[in-house]
Amino acid sequence: MKKNNGRLLTIFALFVYMFTLVPLVIITGAAFGSDDYLRFPPGGFSLKWVENIFRVEMFVRTFKISLEVAVIGTMLALIVGIPAAYALSRYDFSGKRFLQGVFLSPVLVPGIVFGFSLLNFLIIKYQMPVYTSLLIGHTVIIMPYIIRVISSALENFDYSIEEAALSLGAGKIKTFFIIVLPNIASGVIAAFILAFINSFNNVPVSIFLTGPGVSTLPIQMMSYVEYYFDPTIAALSVILMGMTIILMLIIEKTLGLNYFTK
Repeated sequence: MKKNNGRLLTIFALFVYMFTLVPLVIITGAAFGSDDYLRFPPGGFSLKWVENIFRVEMFVRTFKISLEVAVIGTMLALIVGIPAAYALSRYDFSGKRFLQGVFLSPVLVPGIVFGFSLLNFLIIKYQMPVYTSLLIGHTVIIMPYIIRVISSALENFDYSIEEAALSLGAGKIKTFFIIVLPNIASGVIAAFILAFINSFNNVPVSIFLTGPGVSTLPIQMMSYVEYYFDPTIAALSVILMGMTIILMLIIEKTLGLNYFTK
């Protein structure tokens, strides 16, 4: 009976892996095809669609915007998220659970609902510029990743070291920067990378907060496939997958993915 269950589990796992990986294999094959339309298996090998990415001006322009928004938004989220995670992990106070719920709410609320709410609040009601609204929206949606990862890093931190520094006359701010922050540096790096990936690839919120002259790469990719059926998008998708894999490998080497299961 146990052997049969083991075989069924193995077969099920293989189906799951196939369901996940086969589309990626098809996209990769189509990206390096010589045909003028999406086709798998491709009729030949060519790099022309990779080269075409850099010829499409809107991809280059929106890539810069996405990169800028992801980096600045992640830095802003770290500035707010690190002290917030420290306070939530270090102290017990009234309203702590409420604050935790507030910081994690962007993940719990559907992205379309959250994006539409930001559109009404930031752009329609307060007439904020599109770029500023986009930056605020991305900062808010990646905040839960910052809080979660930094809080996990602080769970492994021995606060007696901090107390020893305080007892020796160091101020609270100085102690935080010279004792606490260096000890959670790997967590901060992992939080930055995870938040950056989620910001760069975001669609549900970005689609409501973009406008004339300001758009992100994922939104432009969606617009491109409405009018063109060539493998350029497949080639761009492969490049983005490669970037994500590299960043995840950096996280694994820096912190270890099993860290997030704690």
